[in-house]
Amino acid sequence: MYPSSIDTSERSVGEDGLPNFPMRRCPFAPPAEYAEIRKKPGLSKVRMPDGAWAWIVTRHNEVKQVLGDNRFSTVPSTPNYPMIAPARASLLRNEHPATLIRMDPPEHTKHRRMFSREFMVKTVEAMKPYLNDLVDRLLDEMEAKGGSCDFAEVFALALPTTVISNMLGVPYEDQEYFHERALQKLDLKADPEVPLRAGREMREYLDGLITRKLEAAEPADDLITRMLHNYMLPGHITRAEALATAELLLMGGHETTANMIALGCLSLLLHPDQKDALVADPSLVVGAVEEMLRFHTIVHYNGPRVALEDVEVGGTLIRKGDGVLALISAANRDPAAFDDPDRFDIRRKALHHVAFSFGSHQCLGQALARAELQIVFSKLFQRFPNLKLAVPVEELEFRYDAFVYGIEKLPVTW
Repeated sequence: MYPSSIDTSERSVGEDGLPNFPMRRCPFAPPAEYAEIRKKPGLSKVRMPDGAWAWIVTRHNEVKQVLGDNRFSTVPSTPNYPMIAPARASLLRNEHPATLIRMDPPEHTKHRRMFSREFMVKTVEAMKPYLNDLVDRLLDEMEAKGGSCDFAEVFALALPTTVISNMLGVPYEDQEYFHERALQKLDLKADPEVPLRAGREMREYLDGLITRKLEAAEPADDLITRMLHNYMLPGHITRAEALATAELLLMGGHETTANMIALGCLSLLLHPDQKDALVADPSLVVGAVEEMLRFHTIVHYNGPRVALEDVEVGGTLIRKGDGVLALISAANRDPAAFDDPDRFDIRRKALHHVAFSFGSHQCLGQALARAELQIVFSKLFQRFPNLKLAVPVEELEFRYDAFVYGIEKLPVTW
């Protein structure tokens, strides 16, 4: 069984009676308050750390409605944009220029179109021989560790970091540098200066990389080089915008998938019957990956928006200028959308989950993430049928205070 306890000291209500946001999630579930709020008619309000209030949206259909409606802005400079932590506010308010995911149409449409081809299903299909070979090599390296390792570092982080480094043309040997800064940018409990400094250092690093690519005698065959020659040099985007895009893709391409691989492995270790079923029937891997994505929903604070005009959602009138939190982690545990949603079940038909968000801002790299996860879990337990946790599950440390949820270490033996 999963541990399901929650530190009740994290639950608090402001003087005005509004629940304080964010609430602390359980190791394997969103905050219990989401389910309580979902049962109430209409929408509810929560109090943000800066004292502002926002509507909280927890039901599957209504989360999709908000995320799919361009009358809700995702631009952080919009008045009343819900800031989930001072560190997050510091980062978003000083991020110039904004990244793709923090733009509204038509700017968002223009920038997304430039890079969507790089992540199309057809493109990812062509990458699968490389992905298969890479997974096999990393499993070889894991086996060479001699019977135990930290799976989170040795495999879960190494795979997507290698993939995105190769795609972007970023030296893999620099991975420790950019991974550390990614963690600092995502730490919600950090001093507000920490994510700002990490962002500056990340873009300084990428600026030097761009200079080297522009000075190369022959253009390399990588995404950053194509972006420079197809969009920056012709004047379609500025150098600063190229830097912002490179940073977004580098962070998004390794941090999320790394945590999903580690948590997916843990899910199967804690459900050996389902692990054995997957080994016996590899065709279950597609559904297993979708269930991992739904169950963990690691980008668990995704969905801050501001209404650009009056919109009715769930029988509640959201006024122009109101802040809104459309929480995908709550939507993916809605019993109206998923039977027994707190149960992990690799045979579940979960493709309608919103772990990659929904609407025009859904994850650009979702086809690549799915391919990596499917290949990993079609091979991992076939190669290591005796893989097990090296410590009690209660001793594992989870990243509660990060924008991307995950696990610090996953010690395993075989």
